[in-house]
Amino acid sequence: MEIINKESVSVDVGYRLKELRQERGRSMRALARLSGLSTNALSMIERGRTSPSVSTLYKLADALEVPITAFFRTEPPRQEIVYLKASQRTRVEFQRGVWEGLGGESFLGRVEPFLLTLESGASSGPFGMIHSGHEFVMCLEGQLEYEVEEAHFTLEPGDTLLFASRMRHRWRNPGKILTKAVIVLSGFDLDERPSEYHLTSGQRNASAPHESLSGEADWDR
Repeated sequence: MEIINKESVSVDVGYRLKELRQERGRSMRALARLSGLSTNALSMIERGRTSPSVSTLYKLADALEVPITAFFRTEPPRQEIVYLKASQRTRVEFQRGVWEGLGGESFLGRVEPFLLTLESGASSGPFGMIHSGHEFVMCLEGQLEYEVEEAHFTLEPGDTLLFASRMRHRWRNPGKILTKAVIVLSGFDLDERPSEYHLTSGQRNASAPHESLSGEADWDR
């Protein structure tokens, strides 16, 4: 991950872990089972008695279905007007793609636009995602395939898609060239960060073959 013009900030990883666990309604026992860690180890981390290794953080991120960056996330000042130079975007790299924030992280409102750049075969993963609010998609370059419940849509440059995000959905680049698309999330719950779902729905077994929501194979080919 690369964040331009960032300042050094001290982050309490244990406190963030507790926040993320509670936001997702996970008990410590449930998180221990999903992550393969002991409840005692989780308790020590949450209370700040020990610092987790990077490998431990990846296990916890996978179990909570959040990007590892969520453990170090700090709340930027919220503003009614956000002016963002291209060089100041928050950039998060993931498997075969890049997520770029377009100012929603700092906006005082329930709208979050971001730019996706996807290599051939890049996808949001096998599990699909559900979150509150609405989702608007516009393909800028290449092809972007969206699956919303059992419906499939292939977007080409200039094509758009709009739907309620409570319907299970996922995306991928089915073509052989780079894809760029702008996605705008809006009307979500104030305590939710829906863009994180778009970075994490494929964390578990991301490289393994699987069935799509409609039973079609090789979504991640």
